[in-house]
Amino acid sequence: MTHKPVVLIAEELSPATIEALGPDFDIRTVDGTNRPELLKALADVDAILIRSATHVDAEAIAAGKHLKVIARAGVGLDNVDIKAATAAGVMVVNAPTSNVISAAELTVGHILGLARNIAPASASMKEGQWKRSQYAGVELYEKTIGIIGLGRIGSLVAERLKGFGTELIAYDPFVTSSRAATMGVELVELDELLERADFLTIHMPRTPETMGMINEQSFKKMKNTAYVINVARGGLIDEAALDTALRSGQIVGAAIDVFVKEPAKNVPFIELPNVVCTPHLGASTAEAQEKAGVSVARSVRLALEGDLVPDAVNVAGGAIDKDVRPGVPLAEKLGRIVTALSSGEAMTHVEVKVAGEIATKDVTSLKLSALKGVFTDVVSEKVSYVNAPMIAQQRGIEVELTTTEETEYFRNETILSAVLASGSTVKVSGTVTGPKLVEKLTNIGGYDLEIPITDYMLILEYEDRPGMIAAMGTLLGTASINIAGMQVSRGDKGDQAVAVLALDSAPSAEVVNSIKNIVNASRAACVNLAQ
Repeated sequence: MTHKPVVLIAEELSPATIEALGPDFDIRTVDGTNRPELLKALADVDAILIRSATHVDAEAIAAGKHLKVIARAGVGLDNVDIKAATAAGVMVVNAPTSNVISAAELTVGHILGLARNIAPASASMKEGQWKRSQYAGVELYEKTIGIIGLGRIGSLVAERLKGFGTELIAYDPFVTSSRAATMGVELVELDELLERADFLTIHMPRTPETMGMINEQSFKKMKNTAYVINVARGGLIDEAALDTALRSGQIVGAAIDVFVKEPAKNVPFIELPNVVCTPHLGASTAEAQEKAGVSVARSVRLALEGDLVPDAVNVAGGAIDKDVRPGVPLAEKLGRIVTALSSGEAMTHVEVKVAGEIATKDVTSLKLSALKGVFTDVVSEKVSYVNAPMIAQQRGIEVELTTTEETEYFRNETILSAVLASGSTVKVSGTVTGPKLVEKLTNIGGYDLEIPITDYMLILEYEDRPGMIAAMGTLLGTASINIAGMQVSRGDKGDQAVAVLALDSAPSAEVVNSIKNIVNASRAACVNLAQ
């Protein structure tokens, strides 16, 4: 008898998910929240399907000695140790677009609920009260809606709110004004959005840079008649600052679906009458759950059949040439470096150029991986190989893949360049060398280098003059940040130079700015590839 791959379903999924898997698998079930049973059940499975309650950490991955795929029927992957999975060669897939409509609709629902006091008015009536005057609301017509993050969900929110006759403004440094205009949205700076918005809704990724981006200072800039809504990620709005703003009357109300710690406990603003809270319901619709289940079921089939899996978030599994495969993670890292070097400026064109021996092979996966890296740190949704081109198209970014067999220094090289809205270009190159497949940066903006890519990299462009390296080292040393490696490249003596420092830990924004100022750098970027 032919052995059927074993698929373990650790949480309740829709019948359509089982149907999408088909008859070619041995399907088993377990309660993923029962830790001993989960670890026992993982012993001989090829794939596991989960939702949000099952934690697949390093211990669980180690228990799955034959595990090839972890499939999360949803978007968030906080309950999966992606780093441990990648180290073990286990593919992680999710359903990156399954909940976008549901999340956008919940956002609109919260905006309407706040405008018309629906939740508190209902609660009052259930207590036997009739307080029409107390719960008088406002119309959305001609109100200004401020959208922070004009990605997939933010765009859907804008599209749905057009019909209410609202004025739509948005802040998103990675979207061009012309692209926003096609959506009927005015692109503004964050401070202007805070000052003008009657309703503020945030749709950003959760990164060290975006955590707490709406804070005490932000609320001081807002109208005292404004409302804030967050259905994106917990922590984007500083919870303590929000509580203070609500109690002091700096803003009039809020609707919050996501929290720093979930399940949310001891969050003081939940008890306030001008706040509506929901228990992370963004993806909690029958349609979203079915889409998610069917999507990951198809991904599991592709993975176990050895085909390319578009929704893989850590590796582009499947039919990729063995000589091309080492370049996939490199291309993604180059994409993230380009984004960091773009300093928040929108891109209009991205070119992925593959040079060397592998140029004769199918290198589409390198283009997809580079795009995945470009958007990983700037959009709210989880970026995958399937939605990265869609995100580029949505933002009006032209994408080009070119190949050449000619290289000057290396057997193979991937060159990634981005044209920014200002007309300037950011360009980086990288290669994979040696039997250990070491990933290296080989060029930044025309300056030749050869330095291994590490988790934390500080990149500076400045005028070459004595004392600069010592100044950098002194400031990093004062901040207790060790330099693991460093390389400087320059043209002629006294010309501009590029320094790349490999660090053992991530410097704070304050440290980076201090170094930038002391060396008078024209460009400074810290790339955190550990997250």
